[in-house]
Amino acid sequence: MEVPPLPLYVDLDGTLIATDLLHESLLRLLKGRPASLVQMPGWLSRGKAAFKQEIAQRVELDVTTLPYRDEVLEFIREARAQGRRVVLATASDEKFAHDVARHLGLFDAVLASNGQRNLSGTRKLEAIQADARRHNSNDGGEFAYAGDRPVDIPIWRETAHAVLVTNSRSLESSAREAAPVTTVIHTPRARLWDVLYGLRLHQWLKNLLIALPLLPILPAVSHMPLDVLMRVPLAMLAFSLMASSIYVVNDLFDLEADRRHARKRHRPFASGLISIPAAAGMSAVLFAGSLILSATLLPAKFTLCLLVYLALTLSYSLRLKRRAVVDVCVLAGLYTLRIVAGAAALSVPISLWIFSFSVFLFLSLAFAKRYVEIATTLPSDTAALRSRGYLIGDQTFVLAAGAAAGQLAVVVLLLYLNDPLTAQRFSHPQYLWILGPLLLFWLLRLWLKANRRRLHDDPVVFAARDWVSRLIVIITVALIWLAT
Repeated sequence: MEVPPLPLYVDLDGTLIATDLLHESLLRLLKGRPASLVQMPGWLSRGKAAFKQEIAQRVELDVTTLPYRDEVLEFIREARAQGRRVVLATASDEKFAHDVARHLGLFDAVLASNGQRNLSGTRKLEAIQADARRHNSNDGGEFAYAGDRPVDIPIWRETAHAVLVTNSRSLESSAREAAPVTTVIHTPRARLWDVLYGLRLHQWLKNLLIALPLLPILPAVSHMPLDVLMRVPLAMLAFSLMASSIYVVNDLFDLEADRRHARKRHRPFASGLISIPAAAGMSAVLFAGSLILSATLLPAKFTLCLLVYLALTLSYSLRLKRRAVVDVCVLAGLYTLRIVAGAAALSVPISLWIFSFSVFLFLSLAFAKRYVEIATTLPSDTAALRSRGYLIGDQTFVLAAGAAAGQLAVVVLLLYLNDPLTAQRFSHPQYLWILGPLLLFWLLRLWLKANRRRLHDDPVVFAARDWVSRLIVIITVALIWLAT
C-alpha cells in the first residue's frame, strides 16, 4: 500500500505572516476602545486563551491586508500540489485563524486557541499529533511542521521534517540539533535604515520652526548668553524625539490603512519588518528621552508645550483626524505650537505677526496634504477617505480653502515686514521685501503641482526633495543675513 505524503502543519504568527495577531488585535482594541484597558487584567487572570478570546470578540481584523510571507505561501502551494494535507496550527484565537484560512483557501483544517486552551508549545504538539494520527494512520502519525520561534523546538523534535522560517542563526542551529531540518525560509532582518525610517527623521525638519522666534530679535542674537542660545538646539532635539515617538504610535494605529496603500504598505511597521513590541519599545525610549531632556535642561513652559503637543497629537490620531476641517486646523496648530515652544525655550514673547503668519501658512500646507489624498483616491476606493471625514466632491473646496490660506500668509508676512518696528530691528530691511514674492511663488507652485497630481502627499517631504524649494530656502537665508 502506498504511504500518503506527510501532512504539513503551519504556524501563523511570525511564520505565515510577518506579525502577531494578538499584538494586532490588542492595538486595534486600544485604538477603538481605550477604556478596555481597565478590563484586561481580569481577562488575563482567567488565562491567556481567555484573554485572546475576549479581545477577538471585540475586534474585527481585515485579514486581507496582513503581511503574508510570499515564500511560505509558495511552499504551502507546492505541498498541496503534492497531495499533502495542510493544516493551520496556531496559538492565535480560532476566530482569526479561521478568517485567515478562509481568505487564503489553502488549508484543510485549523487548529487554534479556543478560549479554554492556549495552543502553544506542548499543547500545540499534542493537538498536532492527535490530528496527524486521525488522518494518517498508515505512517504512525508522522508530520512536518513550519515554525519560527524557540517555543516551536519541542514540536520540531517530534517531526519527520522541520521547516524553519527565520533570520536567526542561533534558532536555526538549535533547531538542527533537535530535528531533521529539511527547509529553511530566510526572512528579512530590519536594518538600521529601517529603524531610522520608522522614526521619520526627515520630519525633524519641521522642528526648525522652534528657531523662528529668533527672527524678530536677530540683530541682538550675538549679545545673548550662550546658555540661552543653546536652548534652541536642545529644544529641537526634545521636540524631535517626542515627534518620533508619536510617529511610531501613529504608524501602529494606522497599520491596516497603511497596508491598503500602494506605497505605505512597504513601511517597516506595516510590512512587519519591525515587530509591534519592538516598535512600542522604540516609542517608549524616545518619549522618555524627550521628557528627561526637556525637564532637566529647558524651561518649564517648554515642557508644558511639549505635553500639549503630545496630547493634541494623540487626540488627532485617535479622533480629530476623522473630522473634516477640524483635522487641518489641528495640523496647522501643531506646526504653530513648535514656534510657541521655541519662544518658551528662549523665554521671549512670541510675535503676533509670526504667530498669525504660521497659522495661515501651515493651514495651507495641511489643506494641500488633504487635497492630494482626495485627488489621488479612486472613485471605487473611498472608504479610507470617508473615514477622514471627506468626500471626493470636497476636492474643489479643499483647493480653494488651501490656496486662500496661503495667500493670507503672504499678506500677513508683507504687513509684518512693513511694520516700523520690524524696520528698526534690521539695518537693511529692504532686502526682506523680496520674501513676500518668494513665498507667493513657492505656494502657487506647490498648489499647481497639487492640482496636477505631482505633489507628494506630505508637503514637508516635497519641500525637502524639491530643488526649487531648497534654492528658495538658501535665498531666504541670504536675504535675512543681508538685512541683518
